Amino acid sequence: MQYINRFLVYSGVLAMVFSCADLDPLEFAVEKPKAIQAQEELNEYEPLKSYIDSSSNPKFKLGGAVSLSDYVNKGLAYRLINKNFHELTLGYGMKHGAVVQADGTIELRQVNELIAAAEAVGTSVFGHTLTWHANQNASYLNGTLAPLVIESPSFPNDLDKAGLEDGSLSGYTTNSQGLSIVDGQGIGEGTNAIEIQVASANEDPGAVRLTTPDIPVVAGHEYEVIFYIKSDQPGQGRISFEGLNENTPALDYDSDGEATEFFQTGFSWNEVRFKVKDFAGDSFSLNFDFGYSAGVTYTIDVNNLYVYDTQGDLIVSNLVENGDFETGTGWGGWGNNAQMGVTQDGLGYGNQGKAFFLTNPSITGGFWEVQSVYEFPEALTNGEMYTLSFWVKGDAEGIIRPELQSPDYSSNGFGQVNVNQEWQRVELSTTATAADRQRLIVSYGEFAGTVYIDNVSLTSASGGGGSTTILIRDDEVKKAIVEQELERWIETMVTGLPYVNAWDVVNEPMDDGNPYELKSAQTDSDISSDEFYWQDYLGKDYAVKAFNLAREFGKPEDLLFINDYNLEYNLDKCKGLIDYVSYIESQGATVDGIGTQMHISIDSDKDKITEMFKLLAQTGKLVKVSELDVRTNTSEATEEILQLQAEMYAYVVQAYIDNVPKEQRYGITVWGISDSPEDASWLPGEFQGLWDINLNRKPAYQSFAEALKGL
Repeated sequence: MQYINRFLVYSGVLAMVFSCADLDPLEFAVEKPKAIQAQEELNEYEPLKSYIDSSSNPKFKLGGAVSLSDYVNKGLAYRLINKNFHELTLGYGMKHGAVVQADGTIELRQVNELIAAAEAVGTSVFGHTLTWHANQNASYLNGTLAPLVIESPSFPNDLDKAGLEDGSLSGYTTNSQGLSIVDGQGIGEGTNAIEIQVASANEDPGAVRLTTPDIPVVAGHEYEVIFYIKSDQPGQGRISFEGLNENTPALDYDSDGEATEFFQTGFSWNEVRFKVKDFAGDSFSLNFDFGYSAGVTYTIDVNNLYVYDTQGDLIVSNLVENGDFETGTGWGGWGNNAQMGVTQDGLGYGNQGKAFFLTNPSITGGFWEVQSVYEFPEALTNGEMYTLSFWVKGDAEGIIRPELQSPDYSSNGFGQVNVNQEWQRVELSTTATAADRQRLIVSYGEFAGTVYIDNVSLTSASGGGGSTTILIRDDEVKKAIVEQELERWIETMVTGLPYVNAWDVVNEPMDDGNPYELKSAQTDSDISSDEFYWQDYLGKDYAVKAFNLAREFGKPEDLLFINDYNLEYNLDKCKGLIDYVSYIESQGATVDGIGTQMHISIDSDKDKITEMFKLLAQTGKLVKVSELDVRTNTSEATEEILQLQAEMYAYVVQAYIDNVPKEQRYGITVWGISDSPEDASWLPGEFQGLWDINLNRKPAYQSFAEALKGL
């Protein structure tokens, strides 16, 4: 007890001493590590854009690249971009492959969400990019150029075409002097076509008209009208009637669910298809009205002009129900954990509708180890020949084998089918040699990947088969289709995104191996699935067309750029691009600026960088450093390496200032802004950014900021 008391007294004395005395600092100090001091110094810097004198550089834009999702989620990337940069550029989100859907529709909802977020904080958006060969929805574009395949309806044609087929026009009436039947101008070899030449436009579209004979109808039934039409220049027409309660109705001409007053025509064959049932009596007739546009010549295929009762008796019996898979119901199957089902809309043949798919994880020991199956309602006829046709493609190359099978697994095979990555139509025949052939089997054991199958038809020789017309599109037709797609794409983008005031109209046009020539699929040894070379169809003037379209549909103040990479690495490529700009302008288009991507490294040739800026400045055009990043060429970012990177960032800015007059400086966009996997996904482990993986500032941030003061 006494021990405790003595301890308490001693403690109290100590407390009094310390409470009454001033505390002196310790006689020694701990020095901060140099790395921490350096980082604190970096952190004292202001945001990058604050180092630009806006009063003397009012039009200069400091830009940063960002992904659409990172920005609209309003996280760290959103704050970093808005704080440090005047302008953002989407790495992918505004490209053709990102916004063009499988059926060709252009979906801008997410892009507009980003633009609304950027506009709210005053960050501008650069349009990247309108015309490029990469990051395209090549599947859709190639589908528009695929052969046109027309399967005739499985019903009798209720329209009497005798007067069209023999050229007499017996039973048909017309008020046009420019109407005739021409031989060999229809779809398919040796088929007739109706040609209608419109001399002048009229307020009444019925001023140029072809009227069919009366078509008998069954009360209460619905009839479908199908025809194929093209014109030598854009035109429009309509179908009016005699014998309906409303003879000039709006119709869903292209089966998209929207009724319109007329249909559009163009250089390539287009299908017009619609249904009617509002009959006033026991017959009706069609009026083909074309009085809208002067100077247009229309051509209608005779062979595939149909009017038929959709509830009538079938004359062609496809033994595979739902062979187009539009109901969303696919086939069953088994083996090797294969996945199968029906695709979304737009993934069927020609980017239309649905298709059946089966994904086989790997090649198996026997082709029969992975199969899909379709069960017929009743067994096929022994001794009968059957013709199987379908469209097929895969995401790789391999073999599939269709067959007619019995419950005991005996079968009649159609042979092997070689599948590649393009849609192809297959037509094969075999004879059933047993009375219990009741399955259509397709075997996939020799194919690793996904197979897509569409428009499956199985017909018997005695049961009849529908006619199939296949039109291979020639080069001129393909050119016209691609030109239409380019116009539709550019018009939709520049009119649909009015907040955007500057665009990369043409991206990466020049060939690396032949820098004074354009890139081409013919010289690309490794074409990826998202590549489509517009220039291969439109020729050297593809950029002329692109710039003129962007100018026509955009705002007068929009700035239009051409952009390429390696201009500082290969000065001949820089000169080749400049020559191409001169050619574009010689053909009547105007190019406002040239973008140089500058994906460079710490050991890039500084003399060439300087020379490139001099060459670009001599054009008198705006010069934009469009995609700047500096690779370290190493997976270990030492202090020495980071300092070399910082020096290169500063050198680029200084060379830009020294060699490009102020009035020609559009700005500098930093591409890989950080070392994070999202920003450096295409340069893994290259430490190319101004911020590190944790968004801490690097020495390059300091050197870049200091260099910007010189603007």
